[in-house]
Formats: sequence, structure tokens, C-alpha cells
Amino acid sequence: MTNINLYLEHTNLKPFITDKDIDKLVAEAKEFKLFGVCVPTFWLKRAKREIGDADIRLVTVIGFPLGYQLTETRLEEIKHAIAMGADELDLVMNISAFKAGMEWFKIDIAKAAQYCHEQQKILKVIIETAYLSEEEIIKASKAAAAAGADFVKTSTGFAPTGATPEHIRLIKKHIPAATGIKASGGIKTLKEVKAMIDAGADRIGTSSSVSIMQEYLSF
Repeated sequence: MTNINLYLEHTNLKPFITDKDIDKLVAEAKEFKLFGVCVPTFWLKRAKREIGDADIRLVTVIGFPLGYQLTETRLEEIKHAIAMGADELDLVMNISAFKAGMEWFKIDIAKAAQYCHEQQKILKVIIETAYLSEEEIIKASKAAAAAGADFVKTSTGFAPTGATPEHIRLIKKHIPAATGIKASGGIKTLKEVKAMIDAGADRIGTSSSVSIMQEYLSF
């Protein structure tokens, strides 16, 4: 396994993140040359300033935690996030609409994808696998890809369970090769990172990037 740092999106899942946490997150991403940092929209400007001219992607989550917001609200959040420097937007699928059998959840994703792509930004769609059956994971993944998502992401990290290699393989099997997969939630060790990548993940969202990289560099 080479360049494992290029898979890692560094985040902090503490309930209350302060400016010091953001500064530390970015500093660690610089030290270990991580692919990106994922921060709340409130802290985007701070993170963008701290990143400076470093080659680190700035990522944020839209529609947290369950995608209940109106599409218009979510689009406004995306617009503000991009204006504050976000390179990639991780959109929580409207799980409520999905569970209700409403096709609106696909239209919602399509509108977000259209706006992000017009701004030359990346859209990842979080389907939150912890709340879905295997059939629902397949349906949600296919729909997200068809609606224009650049990546399907497993989890927010706040659900009861996170990514599993089995779910990564399931998603991989049912989406186009051009659509990426971000594994997120509960990934804490180098062994787990390797298992996710071997299963087909293209990105890893984790708050354990430092310990993972320390383990990786010790070999």
C-alpha cells in the first residue's frame, strides 16, 4: 500500500469543535500530507485561512445530520460553503424522503450536483448505511450516482455504526466505475483503512488520521 495519506480526509467528531481544534486539524493534515480536512460550515473560513497555499482539499457536510432540510435550504448552504472556500461538499441524503418512498430525494441530489458542478466542485452523497438494508443501500447508491454524485459516502460518523468492507463492496458492485466511494464512520486503524481500500473505497473519512499515519510510517 503506497501513499495512504492521499486517501485520508481528516476530521474531528467532537460535539463541540473550537477554533483551536480547527487549527490543530489543519496543522496535522499539513504534517502528514493528508488529502483533505472535513470541517463544519461554520469553520470553513478559519480552515481555509489556515490551509493557505497547502495542497489540502477543504471539505464540509451539507444537510447534517439526516438531510431533513428543504432542498432550497440545502442549496443555500452549499452556495455559502463554496463562497467560504469549500472544495468538496458531502451532502446527507434526505433519508426521510427516501424511507417514505418519495422520488424527491433523487431530485434533491440532482439539483445539488448541478450547482456543485457548475462551480467545478465535488459532490459526495452520504447515504448513511447504518439506517439502510442491503436493498436500500443498492437503491440509494444507484440513485445518487445517476443523479450526478461524484462519490457515494457511507456515513456521517454520528450514526450507531459506520462503514464496513461488506457495504463498500456492495456499493462498488452497483455504481458506475467513474463514481467514487468514501468510507466513513468508525475507521480507526491502518488495518481497517486497508480493508476499506481493498474493498473499493477511494477516500477514507476518519478522525484517527494521525494514529493511522503514525502506524503506517512506522513500517
